[in-house]
Amino acid sequence: MSAAAEHPCDDEPETLLETANRLMEQLPGHRVEIIGGLVTVAPPPDGPHAKALTTLMVPFLSAGLHGEESNVLQGIGLWLPSGPEDYVIPDLAIVDADFDEHLIENNCYDPACFRLVLEVTSGNYQTDLRHKVAAYAQAKIPVYVIVDRKHGRVHVLTDPLPAGYDRHEVYAPGQKAPLPTSIGAEVSLDVEELVRAGSPKR
Repeated sequence: MSAAAEHPCDDEPETLLETANRLMEQLPGHRVEIIGGLVTVAPPPDGPHAKALTTLMVPFLSAGLHGEESNVLQGIGLWLPSGPEDYVIPDLAIVDADFDEHLIENNCYDPACFRLVLEVTSGNYQTDLRHKVAAYAQAKIPVYVIVDRKHGRVHVLTDPLPAGYDRHEVYAPGQKAPLPTSIGAEVSLDVEELVRAGSPKR
């Protein structure tokens, strides 16, 4: 058998999904996503990022959101409608408990089962504050929360529209950031606690 017959696809370019999966294998710990037809790669999060994420989980767990009706999950893939291979991996999400029945492709799930997505910013904070706002809104994610470590604020975006969110509230340290009860419980986030947890030691 000739080499051409053994490898009929050698001349075909990689799909974006193949490129993303190859990069994930080559860069363990990095987060690879496809947003608007562009492959993005974020380095592994630092310790304060992880600490902020754990701090964030506490009020959700205390409110009973990880149970029979919904789950609180880190790093679960979300399939996006913005492109044929678009997907993201939010830092934290609240999903319907039957989310595993809504697998679409590449370990990513239908956005319809997501009640909330949350990002803790890193060096690529512009992606969270701009590109993902449009992507999550187009996917009709009801609530998008951003812990902006660079500017020490928490953003709560609700009421998705085709190009963004209709409501965008910004909260500073000393304030509580209330979340819509549509997530399944009453939850308010302590902004000062989150900003402190996400700040690197100087």
